[in-house]
Amino acid sequence: MVRQYETLFAGRTLKIEIGKMARQAQGSCTLRYGDTVVLVTVCRADSASEGIDFMPLTVNYMEMTYAAGKIPGGFFKREGRPSEKEVLGSRLIDRPLRPLFPEGYYHETQVIATVLSVDLENDPELVATIGASLALGISDVPFNGPIASVRIGSIGGQLICNPSLKQQKESELDLIVSGTDSSIIMVEGGSRFVSEEFLLEALKFAQENMKGVIELQKRIISEAGTEKKKVTPRALDKELEARVREFSEARLRSALKLPVKQDRYGTISALKKELKAALSGENGEREHEVVIIFEDMKYNIMREMIVKEKVRVDGRGPRDIRNITCEVGLLPRTHGSALFTRGETQAMVVTTLGTSEDEQKIDALSGWEYKTFMLHYNFPPFSVGEVKILRGPGRREIGHGALAERAVSKILPAEGFPYTVRVVSDIFESNGSSSMATVCGASLSLMDAGVPTQGHVAGIAMGLIKEGDDTVVLSDILGDEDHLGDMDFKVAGTAEGVTALQMDIKIGGVTPEILKEALYQAKEGRLHILEKMKSAIQTARTELSVYAPRITTIYVRTEKIKDVIGPGGKNIKGIILETGVKIDIDDTGKVNIASTDGAAAQKAIDMVKRLTQEPEVGKLYMGKVKKIMDFGAFVEIYPGTEGLVHISQLAEERVKNVRDILKEGDEVLVKVIEVDRDGKIRLSRKEAIGQTL
Repeated sequence: MVRQYETLFAGRTLKIEIGKMARQAQGSCTLRYGDTVVLVTVCRADSASEGIDFMPLTVNYMEMTYAAGKIPGGFFKREGRPSEKEVLGSRLIDRPLRPLFPEGYYHETQVIATVLSVDLENDPELVATIGASLALGISDVPFNGPIASVRIGSIGGQLICNPSLKQQKESELDLIVSGTDSSIIMVEGGSRFVSEEFLLEALKFAQENMKGVIELQKRIISEAGTEKKKVTPRALDKELEARVREFSEARLRSALKLPVKQDRYGTISALKKELKAALSGENGEREHEVVIIFEDMKYNIMREMIVKEKVRVDGRGPRDIRNITCEVGLLPRTHGSALFTRGETQAMVVTTLGTSEDEQKIDALSGWEYKTFMLHYNFPPFSVGEVKILRGPGRREIGHGALAERAVSKILPAEGFPYTVRVVSDIFESNGSSSMATVCGASLSLMDAGVPTQGHVAGIAMGLIKEGDDTVVLSDILGDEDHLGDMDFKVAGTAEGVTALQMDIKIGGVTPEILKEALYQAKEGRLHILEKMKSAIQTARTELSVYAPRITTIYVRTEKIKDVIGPGGKNIKGIILETGVKIDIDDTGKVNIASTDGAAAQKAIDMVKRLTQEPEVGKLYMGKVKKIMDFGAFVEIYPGTEGLVHISQLAEERVKNVRDILKEGDEVLVKVIEVDRDGKIRLSRKEAIGQTL
C-alpha cells in the first residue's frame, strides 16, 4: 500500500512517500523537498552479533551524480569511493541516531540514504536525516525517535531556517541541528565570530522548527509502523557482580586516580587481566560477563568521583585546563610549523603555501568547485601507543579535519593573499580532543608561515556528567571523560566570538541552562588557551619562509591578456621555460607570478610588462626595422608593436631613399612622437639622434 504525506517545513513543502520504493527493506521511505529527492532504507541482521556490547550501526549517505544530471568526472565514469562530502553527510546522519537505540540491541543495522534528485537549493543531508529517522520508526528496529534535522543561518542578525545556497553564502552562521521534540542531540557548524548568546538563541530557534516534522513522523509511525523487535536488557549475575567488586573495586579506585594516562591504562589493564583469570571459569565461559561488570564499575566510579568529589581522574577540578606548551618554527624546511601540546595530547601542524596550480578541484553535484584552503588531519596509531595497519583517512579523520578547517578558515585573509594554503595536523599523542589541538596548532602554524590571519583561534572540548539532579560541566576533557561522559561539546573561536561548534549529547534532559553553562565555561577556557598561544607568537610573521614561493601580482589590461598568452600559449610558455616561474592569469587581467627565486620572478615580471606595455609619447625605444617602404620604415619597438618612421623623420638632412639610412633587421633608436585615435604609432629617428636610453 502506497501512503503519501506532506507538511510545511521552513516554508516549503516536504513530501513523504512510503510503500512504493525499496519494499524489501525493513523500513524505507522517499522524501521530496523542492526538487531534492532522497530514498532512505533500513535493514538489520536477523540475529544479534556475538561477543559485542555496542550497537553495530552503519550509515551510508550516497550522492548519485545523475541526481544533478551529471556524468562523473575521471576515467571510470561511475561513482567510486565516497567523496569527503558523502563521508561528512554520513556522519551527520549517524551521530544523532546512534544514542537513540536501546541498551541491549546488538543487531547489525544499516541505514542507506541515496540522493536521487537534487535541486541545489534544498539540503539533501537534512532530508536524509529525517528519512533515516522515519525509516527506523516504521521498521521493527527498536529506536527511541523520531528526530528531525534543520539548518540555521543568519543574515543581518535575522535567523533563517533551511536557508538557500545563496543565503548560506551570505550568512554569518551555519548550524546543522538535530534533535527530538524535547531535546537537542547533535550540533555541527561554523560561524563568523558570533556570541554565545546568539548561539543559544539559534539552538532554541532550531528546536522550534523541528517540531512540525517530528509530529508528522509520529503520525506516520502510528499509521504505517510495524511492531518493534523486543530487546531484553542484559541481566548480570548478582553473585558474580559482588565477587568482581570484592576482587577489584578498591584497586580500581586507586588506579583511576593515577594522573598519567599510560600508568593508569597499564594498571587497569593488569587488574582486568588478573580479574579475568580469577573469575572467568575454567574454560573462560564467563569472561565476557566479567568484563562487562568491570567496565560498568569503572564507569560508575569515575562518574561518582566527578559528581561527589569534584575530582577528575588526572586530579584536576571541573574547570581546570591541562598544562599547555606552544612552539613554532621547529621544522627548518617547511613554510610554517607548530607543536601544540596540551597535557597528553600533542599535534604537529605544518603549513604549506602553494600557487593556483595547487588548488583542490572537486567534482561536486553543483559543478566543479575549487578550494584554496585545505586542512588535513592524521591520527597515526602510535599516538595512543597501538599497532595498526596504516590506511587512508577514515570517517573520524575526515570529520575532525573538516571541523578544524571550518574553525580556522574564518581567520584567513578575505582577499589580497594569492596563495593556496594546505595545513596538515599529525597527532603525535592523544588523550582527549586532538581536533581542538589541531585548531590551536593550525593557528600557530599559519602565523609562523606568514599568513596574515585575523588573530589566533583556539578550540576546547567540553564534557558533561549528569547523575540525577547533579550536573558537572568539564573543561578540556580526557579520552576517558569523552567515552564515559554524557556530552562531547567542542567549541572553537577567537576572543571576539565562536567560529566552529560541534556537539554530541548522549542523554536526554540536557536543558538550555546546562548548554548555556557549557558555552560560557568553554569561552573561559578558550580565552585561557588564547593567552598561552599568544606567548608563542603574537602576530603573523612579516616575511615568508625562504623556501615558500613568492607570488607577485601585477595587472594588465584585459585586451592585453592575449599578448601575454600568445598564439597557442607560445608567449607564456616561453616565459615559464626561460625563468622557471609559475604564472597564472585570469579573465580580469590579474597575473600571479610565483617563484622561490627573486631574480627569476623579476625577470618574468619584466617579460610580461614588455609584452603588455603601451607606447608612451616622448619615450625612447631601441627598435628593430621590420619592413622598408618608399615613404618610410616600420620599426618594432617591442614584441608585437610597430610604428612608422616617416622618411622625413629619418635624419636631420633630407633623405631621398629610405635604404640609404636603414635596412631590414637594423636596430635603431627611435622616439614616439604620436599615437593617434586608431592606435597608429608615429616614430622619429631624427629626434632620437644624440640621445641614449
